Amino acid sequence: MLGFLLRLLPFWVREPLLIAVGSVLGVRIMYLAVRDHDRVAAGLGVVFLVFTAIRVHAVIRALRARRNPSPTASADGAAVDAAAQPQAQAQPQPQAQAGTGPRPSPDTPEKEHNPWRQAVAAVAVFGALAAAVWVGPRFMPSDDNAPQPASCSDGAHEELPKAYKDTPKPVTGEELCKALYRPDLAKLLGTPGETATTVSGTNNTAPLTDGKVAQPEAEVTFDTYTVNVSATYNELSIDQYVKLMKFGDETDIKTLKVLGRPAVLSSDHTMKFEINLGSGGSGGPVEQGPLARTLSVALDRNDRGGYCEITVWSTSGALPNDSVLLNIAEKVLPKIPERPVR
Repeated sequence: MLGFLLRLLPFWVREPLLIAVGSVLGVRIMYLAVRDHDRVAAGLGVVFLVFTAIRVHAVIRALRARRNPSPTASADGAAVDAAAQPQAQAQPQPQAQAGTGPRPSPDTPEKEHNPWRQAVAAVAVFGALAAAVWVGPRFMPSDDNAPQPASCSDGAHEELPKAYKDTPKPVTGEELCKALYRPDLAKLLGTPGETATTVSGTNNTAPLTDGKVAQPEAEVTFDTYTVNVSATYNELSIDQYVKLMKFGDETDIKTLKVLGRPAVLSSDHTMKFEINLGSGGSGGPVEQGPLARTLSVALDRNDRGGYCEITVWSTSGALPNDSVLLNIAEKVLPKIPERPVR
């Protein structure tokens, strides 16, 4: 049906229209092919560009033919005009009737349409349609059913536990989430093309403290890695924390300083458990999960107690380089106020 409609169009409308369509589609497909490294798309883009080049060549030949008509056609036209001239003289001329003007001569040439105007009009119409299709989605209202991006605002208005009121200048779960959930977080993890699937920030308290120690927490999950950041406002210093690690299961312990604060890198396995809701059972036992890498940094330069932990892990068990945790810490720590002198 489309081909039949195109054949009905005049030459100087159809050809510029095909050139515009072929060039736009060819360039767009080639761009996507280079970006996605798709050989099939690259071949399709080449086909569109070759098709466009053929149409351009046909238009150029037609323009040259209009400007420089062939000598054979000119001679034939002159002979026809010479043969028709005596017959026109032999025929009696009709008398003009009263009240009527001279009739138009049948040999008067019909006014021709300018091919350039037709071509420009066709390209302009197609350009307007292409611009509307290309730019329109950016200005159209978003679909209400489309998935909304992850946000740190969930649970932002919940009442803070009493431990936060008793702690000087504690950071909240929402503030910690906003500090972690940066636009360049995926790039810092080495996976710049990924988008966060879940984001959360909670105002927890440290376990085994009877709710007396504030421990806000934030977590961002990507397809490859999960990043967890927490701040524990207890009396434990990094120096004491390192001594406790030597009695635990942590491995690859490495002490260092981050932004002038004492810090330590360590590795430990996460916990994995399943909850079976179908059979009414409580699920299987707690199992050992994938290995996680943690960077613990003191909440102040003098290491007077309390620390911030940045933990990264993946379901596959792969871990990023330690430089990734250091880069994240340099972005997150300035958002956490240093613990004041008590």
